[in-house]
Amino acid sequence: MCSSEAHDLVRLAISGLGTSARESDPTRRYVDAQLAALRAAAAMVADRSTQTSTLPAPRARVTNVWQLLVRFAPELAEWAELFNYSSEKRAAASSGTVVVTTREADDSLRDAASFISRVARLLGLPARQLDLSAQFLAVK
Repeated sequence: MCSSEAHDLVRLAISGLGTSARESDPTRRYVDAQLAALRAAAAMVADRSTQTSTLPAPRARVTNVWQLLVRFAPELAEWAELFNYSSEKRAAASSGTVVVTTREADDSLRDAASFISRVARLLGLPARQLDLSAQFLAVK
């Protein structure tokens, strides 16, 4: 079972999916979905970092949670790459300098829901919390 900190972060991530799914503005929906995924990544890093005290030092300075995720949960490396790649767009969308299409927002929400579900399973959270597909994958 995962730490209470990790469990709380996953709950926040799931709540963020709900916020994202209810958002009518595609840019806000995109940002909310990306932030939900970020919380799930933080949950995994928080849980795994307390479990592994003797990891070798990284070769390069770690700068974000997506790089930490690859270090502590290499099985999620593809997800980390996807969300790390979109982090600049999330920052630009948050500041209002980029407009996000409905398709991009919906894809982001589906990706975040799939990622959060995977993280929750890896952390051993109860099955009732993992039925994200029915709620968030079939977006509007």
